[in-house]
Amino acid sequence: MASLNRVELIGNLGRDPEIRYTPGGTAVASFSLATSEKVKNKSGEWETRTEWHNIVLYARLAEVAGEYLSKGKSVYLDGKLKTRKWQDRDGKDRYTTEIIGDKLLMLGSKNGSIPDGSDDQPSNSQAHEDIPHDDTDPF
Repeated sequence: MASLNRVELIGNLGRDPEIRYTPGGTAVASFSLATSEKVKNKSGEWETRTEWHNIVLYARLAEVAGEYLSKGKSVYLDGKLKTRKWQDRDGKDRYTTEIIGDKLLMLGSKNGSIPDGSDDQPSNSQAHEDIPHDDTDPF
């Protein structure tokens, strides 16, 4: 039986990326991403509904996000859903569902790409690069 775990989002960062490092030195970025849609409510008026997503990026993609992304920036993200289990201070099991990003594209910038820092012209290579990541819990 075939299966697919893929998420594509276009939205705005709800906060600046937080960068951490695994004990092995792999960069990990986390941030929230808001997606919105307009729907008619029961009284027939249009309202905006916003959904918040927890995003995690690894390795070079995490470093690029930490350098170039900030709260409010618009991005396209391609990734997969992952739910991890952890315990709170009382020892109760808790679950967090995150989107592990594999591809990232800044929107609204020149050519819609992430600059590589080599010159003033944006480079499209990192925006579309598949970045391998460590599936272990970085925290």
